[in-house]
Amino acid sequence: MSGDTASHEPVAVVGAGPVGLTAALVLARTGVRVTLLESRETLATESRASTFHPSTLDLLDELGVAAALRRQGRTVDRVQWRDLDGVVHAELDYSVLAGHTEHPYRLHVEQARLTPLLLAELTATGLADVRFGTTVTGAEHFGGGDIGGGTGGGTGGGVRLRAEDAAGRVTVTRHPYVLAADGSRSLLRELAGLPGTAEEYPDYALRVVTGTPLDELVPGLAPLSYVRDARASFSALGMPDHWRLIFRVPRGTDRDAVLAPEAVRARVAQALPGAAGRAVRIDDAHTYRLARFLLPRYRAGRVLFAGDAAHLTSTAGGLNMNCGIHDAVDTGQALAAVLRGDAPGEAALDAALERRRSVVETAVIPRSEARTAGLGSAAELPARLASLRRTAADHRSAVDYLLKASLLDVAPRPLKGDAHADLVSQAHR
Repeated sequence: MSGDTASHEPVAVVGAGPVGLTAALVLARTGVRVTLLESRETLATESRASTFHPSTLDLLDELGVAAALRRQGRTVDRVQWRDLDGVVHAELDYSVLAGHTEHPYRLHVEQARLTPLLLAELTATGLADVRFGTTVTGAEHFGGGDIGGGTGGGTGGGVRLRAEDAAGRVTVTRHPYVLAADGSRSLLRELAGLPGTAEEYPDYALRVVTGTPLDELVPGLAPLSYVRDARASFSALGMPDHWRLIFRVPRGTDRDAVLAPEAVRARVAQALPGAAGRAVRIDDAHTYRLARFLLPRYRAGRVLFAGDAAHLTSTAGGLNMNCGIHDAVDTGQALAAVLRGDAPGEAALDAALERRRSVVETAVIPRSEARTAGLGSAAELPARLASLRRTAADHRSAVDYLLKASLLDVAPRPLKGDAHADLVSQAHR
């Protein structure tokens, strides 16, 4: 495929979360027509991922949404490790990343703040057919076998999608490729016959939400704080209008007992003994599972997988959504190059998909798991805190730690020069 990509059948993107919308926007900005299918009637609004790393902000800046997102979020310029007595054992300042990123900070903001920005930019391209309330119910290759028939897409054919809207109307559409960003319960993954069983971690997460300004109650509390103490360990994240306390609970523990109001209050009281004697308001408390999953390959013929449809990791470090957005950019750019004829054959696309999978396997999962390894062991805690102090005291070690924590060493490279100008100019045509 080459020439005017807008004249070809559209690429289908399934799922209008951050990953699907990013992929659709990357494609549309390079002249590729897109059909975006989302089973929900509107964009999701529930509380989900809330951390955007510098590497992701660099990519979102290219797409024209980083500045607007930052205005709605809380800029986090340091990460802190402390104990229940208020002793700060180590602190790293994101300013050491200056020169490595245009955004030397972490942004705390709900992912539901990002998706409307991406959708507005996508609509403005004039190359997107966005269909909410439309559920994919079937997929098959034409001109080259069924959807589960192999990794390569061949030189011809594509994918025929069957979808049903909220009124029960069925449509069948043809696409040269389909990008599946339909989440951890991906139907397209199931249709392709790919494995989808996640391995649960020994713990699950309890998230407590409070509108109480904890940094006004706990002296020196950073908006990204890891409390590491033999008595209790948890994470504290300062959001624009609330705080999140995230605890890990052994998987066999009864969830109803954990969520009992008196149990939640007791846990928070233990976690924040320095809260100036004031009660912390509990606005919400809920649990969610922690699991890992990685597809053996990120494509089934001309169906490509990204985000939660391809991988899940522990939520520690807030890496999974960021990695999914990186998937969308890397895969979208490679696919656009194939459709434009800039990349002969599909080697560049296969390389991008393998690169994305390798990043999860060798970087994202190990780093996420390392954040929580040994938290339940009082014997290991002193050595871990000593290691963090050494890291904070050495500039090179601090830079290396934050580069890896921010995925800056494994993220797709932002476009520069003429390529970046071409991408930006698409938004204003």
